[in-house]
Amino acid sequence: MELVLTRKYFPKGTNGRLTFNGCIICYTIELPWWNNQRNISCIPEGKYLLAKRHTEERGFHLIVKDVPGRDGILFHPANDALKELEGCIAPVSLLTGPGRGDSSRKACEVLNHHVFSAKHLREDVFLKIISDGKH
Repeated sequence: MELVLTRKYFPKGTNGRLTFNGCIICYTIELPWWNNQRNISCIPEGKYLLAKRHTEERGFHLIVKDVPGRDGILFHPANDALKELEGCIAPVSLLTGPGRGDSSRKACEVLNHHVFSAKHLREDVFLKIISDGKH
């Protein structure tokens, strides 16, 4: 399974559209691009393996594996990238501005359902991050 995250970059945040086989699963918000600097930048474009993980704090969630120079990159709920993210990706149901969205918990549930179903079938799930070409 390959999910495609198509990004648009803005000075105050990065917005994305997450699709599977051309169908939108959800939208995403991230920090702006600051050359992959830890805690202040979104991660580089590329292809990454997603894994299911469990912690006391977040329950079951997704972690992005093998990000160059980074670790602990998660998919988790947030509606304002600058206030709530430190390099992670937040699924949202609606984009409301650069790095801002709405109904993130609901979008996380939808995304997790798709990915966890594939993982249950022992299928690898990859995230391919690309730009919409207007960087």
